[in-house]
Amino acid sequence: MSKEKMMEKDWWKKSVVYQVYPQSFKDTTGSGVGDLNGIHEKLPYLAELGIDVIWLNPIYQSPMVDNGYDISDYFKINPKYGTMDDFKRLLNKAHSFGIKIIMDLVVNHTSDQHEWFRKSCESRDNAYSDFYIWKDPKADGSPPTNWGSTFGGPAWEYVESRGQYYLHLFAKEQPDLNWENPSVRKKIYAMMNFWFELGIDGFRMDVISLISKRQDWPDAPDDAVYSKSYYIGASNGPRVHEFLHEMNQEVLSKHKIMTVGETANTTSDQAILYTDPERNELNMVFHFDHMHLDYGPYGKFSDVRFKMSDLRDVMTEWQRKLEGHGWNSLYWSNHDQPRAVTRFGNDRDYRVESAKMLGTLLHMMKGTPYIYQGEELGMRNVRFASLDHYKDIETIGVKKDFEARGLSQAYIKKSIFLKSRDNARTPMPWNGKEKFGFTTGTPWIDFSPDNARINVAHCLKDKDSVYYHYKELIRLRKTLPVVIDGTYELINPTDSDVYGYMRVLQKQKLVVICSFSDNKVNYHLPEELKHASGKLLLSNYHDSKEVLADLELRPYEAVIYLIEE
Repeated sequence: MSKEKMMEKDWWKKSVVYQVYPQSFKDTTGSGVGDLNGIHEKLPYLAELGIDVIWLNPIYQSPMVDNGYDISDYFKINPKYGTMDDFKRLLNKAHSFGIKIIMDLVVNHTSDQHEWFRKSCESRDNAYSDFYIWKDPKADGSPPTNWGSTFGGPAWEYVESRGQYYLHLFAKEQPDLNWENPSVRKKIYAMMNFWFELGIDGFRMDVISLISKRQDWPDAPDDAVYSKSYYIGASNGPRVHEFLHEMNQEVLSKHKIMTVGETANTTSDQAILYTDPERNELNMVFHFDHMHLDYGPYGKFSDVRFKMSDLRDVMTEWQRKLEGHGWNSLYWSNHDQPRAVTRFGNDRDYRVESAKMLGTLLHMMKGTPYIYQGEELGMRNVRFASLDHYKDIETIGVKKDFEARGLSQAYIKKSIFLKSRDNARTPMPWNGKEKFGFTTGTPWIDFSPDNARINVAHCLKDKDSVYYHYKELIRLRKTLPVVIDGTYELINPTDSDVYGYMRVLQKQKLVVICSFSDNKVNYHLPEELKHASGKLLLSNYHDSKEVLADLELRPYEAVIYLIEE
């Protein structure tokens, strides 16, 4: 196969993905909830930024217990967002801009309002009885295992009509599907084909590494983090690759689309199994190794700060391990994570500089970058008026759990401020006016108090804004083959403040140097680069050195040099 044909098939390698959280993007009806027509209205903004793909969080029919990740009908659009005709118009208009659309595939679980589950609850001997995972109680009536669920409480819920427990790794309103049942898989594949025939361009697959469960149902060790204790029996299970290979054969291989799997608790070695093109499963996966660097004794909700050296180790490991075997997805934030500039940068004194630095570090790596809405503005975590203003089911569960443990209010407030998913879910600020161009009504979640000064209109007027830096990063990806195809080489691997690496393709080298320090630091080039003739391509300061040399880096300074031999 020629390289041209391969790139046509692997178009996602050259793409930059922009994640839209529909209910927080743009409201056109005054309901306070974003909608499909709002996304349609803002397509010119996204096209101007230069992105190639929009990833939509779930827009299907849902009771919205978990903001759409509890689907009650895979074939219907949630009326909050619009109609199927609205979606078709959005898809066609996006395609006219050269922008593809991928949807969220949520098939580890459904809503408890899905007709499959309602029928499954009725008896042990109907056509849907085994569509979900049902187990008898232990002799004492307790759940089949000691697993906890992500959103608090046990991962099993008892149903009188069957005299059994069903498994739910997330909320009790999100029962897990039984992938061991071929009829379940057949219905899922038919649903996927329905959306592909409609014209979508791929799927982001929610918690796809959890679909296969160990059939011996082991208890978790006592020292496991309770909310993730189900990993022992559900993470990267015994048949997960068999199921994905079957999905590829039955559906994915028949379309020129992209796939990215969300694979929590997956190592770089395991990722190769998911993404090696010879295995015919997925194009890439979202890993969580860099998301775990600031976890504490209670897991995600902690007041721990990451170490740059740990971050460098993780990113380098994934770049090296997948080279020639798979493809990386590159991300700092999404709807499940806090804002990147708060987490990995300095959102007070150097918000703009550190937001640009983080973008630089990520977008020049090998892989497909994902931008979460508002990241290109340098949006930061939100200080809500009180804990009662948080909407997220995970955050509410953590608050109750921490209070039950007797943790201090100061710790609860700080850990929730740092890690709540609601940080990423406040409405997109389109301007600095009343209601910030998002809605004419009352927003479903509070606005960020930053919106008056951090908004799209302001960033578009300011040529030094984070937005224009991201736009230039996207342009560089599209014009420099070394960014897509070059190998990754770490430089200065022991520097305590600066993350430097090269991308190398034939006689071309891209040198990327990023400071994570609040202070000025001296940076000394490795010997092999001291006499290279490098030209400055991009910096987040106005007066960085035009020629590659030893540097005195200012706080969060980021520079990109091109060496052509």
